[in-house]
Amino acid sequence: MRLKLTLAYDGRPFAGWQSQRGRSTVQDTVEAAVAAIGGPSPDGSLVRVHSSGRTDTGVHALAQVAHFDTPPTTRLGEAEWHRALNAVLPPAIRIMRCEQVAPDFHARFDATGKIYRYRLWHGEVLPPLEYGLAWHLHGCLSTSLLHKGARIFVGTHDFTAFSANRGGEKDATADKVRTIHRADFHQDGELITLTLEGDGFLYKMIRMIVGALVRVARGHDDLDRLRHLLANPHQKKPGWQAPPDGLQLVRVIYPPSYSPSPATL
Repeated sequence: MRLKLTLAYDGRPFAGWQSQRGRSTVQDTVEAAVAAIGGPSPDGSLVRVHSSGRTDTGVHALAQVAHFDTPPTTRLGEAEWHRALNAVLPPAIRIMRCEQVAPDFHARFDATGKIYRYRLWHGEVLPPLEYGLAWHLHGCLSTSLLHKGARIFVGTHDFTAFSANRGGEKDATADKVRTIHRADFHQDGELITLTLEGDGFLYKMIRMIVGALVRVARGHDDLDRLRHLLANPHQKKPGWQAPPDGLQLVRVIYPPSYSPSPATL
């Protein structure tokens, strides 16, 4: 039986989603929970849990999506797996939804887009309950320039200048063209949120976009520089990068037959 999981997690205790030797990750923690409940695969290895994509160290998720094939030795149904996983997993990871899907469903390859949110706190004092959940900014910050700058990124572009390389990846061979369908800023008092929806996002792409927008909004650069970097993606990267604290994976988008319940936007 193939199960699709919709997960929420606090990224602060983890070195991202992807399994890493010697580091605590979300994937390793979920796979250990699956093994504790259902045992290993027929070949004796841990059951692999495949996600829609990686989230980095410290990045949070409201509705990450993953799938796994249940071991043949267990007869638990989807509702029983849902309860059992949440009983075994640490409080920083919750299974929000668990459902049986077709054997050919794939959390990564069937996804058609993602929605991320980045949270900024523009005030003199960061409330303790916002610590690790928002980028604290105080002083000069033009919200008008944030709005104008965000609109520059909407559309199909080569985002090489707004992405980092993972180990072994080379700019010359990697496809860095992505489409952003919307980039909206919303302000509620001292909290400013940027919502980005696109067909996919590169490594650290959102954090580098937010870092660039904040730099412009503080008067350290201008909107034409953003346009120039999109039009000339293979020049030297500026390396602006927002911290992971404010970044949340809000929703993974699938064709209607596969869509999970959307998180609140």
